Amino acid sequence: MKKNLILALFLLFVLTSQAQAPFHRGVNLTGWFQTSDAGLIQFRKFTIRDFAEIKSLGCDVIRLPVNLHDMTSGAPDYLIDPILFSMLDSAVTWAETLQIYLIIDNHSFDPSVNTSPEIGQVLTRVWPQIALRYKDRSEFIYYEILNEPHGISNQLWGSIQQQTIDAIRAVDTKHTIVVGPSGYNSYNDLAQMPVYADTNLIYTFHFYDPFLFTHQGASWTSPSMESLAGVPFPYDAETMPACPPELQNTWIDDALGYYHTQGNAAYVHSLIDIALQFREARNVNIFCGEFGVYIPNSDNEDRVAWYNLVSEYFNQMNIPWTTWDYKGGFGLFEANTYEFFNHHLNIPLLQALGLNVPEQQEYTPFTDTTGFTIYDDYLGSGINESSYANFEINYYSTHYPNNEEYCLYWSGGPQYSNIVLDFVPDKDLSQLHQSGYALDLMVRGNVSDIRFDIRFLDSKTLIPEDHPWRMRTTLSNSTAVWDKRWHHLHIPLSSFTEQGSWDNNTWIEPQGLFDWSAIDRFEIVAEYGSFDGKEVWFDNIRITNQDTATVIETGTLGWINPGFRKPEVTISAAPNPMSSSATLKFYLSEYNQASLSVYSAAGSLVKTLSLSGLSPGSHALEWDGRDHSGKEVAPGLYICRFSEGSRQGYCKLLKLPPVK
Repeated sequence: MKKNLILALFLLFVLTSQAQAPFHRGVNLTGWFQTSDAGLIQFRKFTIRDFAEIKSLGCDVIRLPVNLHDMTSGAPDYLIDPILFSMLDSAVTWAETLQIYLIIDNHSFDPSVNTSPEIGQVLTRVWPQIALRYKDRSEFIYYEILNEPHGISNQLWGSIQQQTIDAIRAVDTKHTIVVGPSGYNSYNDLAQMPVYADTNLIYTFHFYDPFLFTHQGASWTSPSMESLAGVPFPYDAETMPACPPELQNTWIDDALGYYHTQGNAAYVHSLIDIALQFREARNVNIFCGEFGVYIPNSDNEDRVAWYNLVSEYFNQMNIPWTTWDYKGGFGLFEANTYEFFNHHLNIPLLQALGLNVPEQQEYTPFTDTTGFTIYDDYLGSGINESSYANFEINYYSTHYPNNEEYCLYWSGGPQYSNIVLDFVPDKDLSQLHQSGYALDLMVRGNVSDIRFDIRFLDSKTLIPEDHPWRMRTTLSNSTAVWDKRWHHLHIPLSSFTEQGSWDNNTWIEPQGLFDWSAIDRFEIVAEYGSFDGKEVWFDNIRITNQDTATVIETGTLGWINPGFRKPEVTISAAPNPMSSSATLKFYLSEYNQASLSVYSAAGSLVKTLSLSGLSPGSHALEWDGRDHSGKEVAPGLYICRFSEGSRQGYCKLLKLPPVK
């Protein structure tokens, strides 16, 4: 009897000791760390403000997809690029600051390529690096081993996943690990997973059924479903579309025939029940890491009905979830908008998910009157990297930047290779053009025959006669001597010349129709031939009316300026970005001829903070976001400079627009 009681107590302990998810609902923050190289991450695409806005919706978790394997040195060591770590550190800090859970999701996968049987050689190298980096961080941080393994047996994948768990636990025994089955993390494959001894695990599955409805319009399926549209949910015989001719005699044709048996609540619940049965059989915690409906070809009311059905059942059955995704093709924003939080949220969808509904305001385009930054270590806010063609580009080159940490590097590629920076929303530069503003930048090249164009493209309207007109300037050896040293260029917008337009595979000569009030893109293009063997660096690219930038020659290829020294004093700002105020931290030595000042991105003094009465040591002073006159400064980039005698330290501080 006593032995039976002990056994019962032991079993009760085992069954109740599994990790229970402390979060309930959230989003996937896609399109941020999902680049093919760390040098292409658009760090300012999301900020702590986005994390705060997501939390304000009622979310308590963010799943962060990271193309982790692409951001390493490759075989055999798979050393993670320090650039990734520096940016991921910020996301981790933001999550901890706001107390919202962050799942670092290893999203290194291609849906059309089977998971390699050798994937363990990568996983057991990259994950210990992640674990070592974050082992002492808070329990708000989770690790997800690999997104949607597929084309690999559950037996082999289960063994590889165990090896990865062991590799993580050799470094970090604290943080919860998210594990999942093969079959694209299918609920059908959950039961095929091995029984893992580790109790600090959460078991994930994805849900996109009925697939015919959730993926109509998708191009990545086999065969492509781009032509399929109008599949309703729930099933409605009167509105069911016919099978497109190119999809006849495929599985899609068959699925349309029996959709009446799947396009309903009972069928959806029965599939989710498979995951629930696994949870009960194993007494483990489960989590739906992805679910959603692709926007382009689905009716919004039907889409909302599906989300309501699925999320309500998840909530009823205590299944935490993160919808795929926040912004993007499956997102929480209205279709064909700029996806601005205060203007474009899909209100019926938020209500269907049981999320908070913030007040929405009509979006009004505005005319830029102050200039802006295109690149200064990072792409400016509201600028999307949209380059194409085969060439090398790195937004975080450490090859002797003109100042600060990084510069933009471009090399190689065939003629017409483009660095394409898309303005979102389009920019109205008409007043800047009329007011004498210029494109101001630092540039450096490696060989004398470099020649390329920098141009603006206006947006193409619905008027048949309209085209995406180009306005350009040409850089060559006569513009900036390509001597491997930095050169400062200040090119008035009024000096750009209209080039014409390439539209629908046809060249249209210029007609004087370029529109400075609707600028869609900024491009740097190899207009005059191949860029093989040519290297160009850019730094501090701005639209400004200030011609005051100074070249800081830190070095050139094969030569380092012997007189250059990195700053010997440090300064930091938090929060960064700031909304209303920020705390500037610095160390004051006994050498007390010191000053602390804030400058605009164009170099104008905004405010000097008083250091009088401070003794040597660490200090923190608040800047209230106002200038000397007490006027609140405009949103944008600011430079904080702390100096002691000839020694100087700088940090950049981004001020966000006020939340409306």
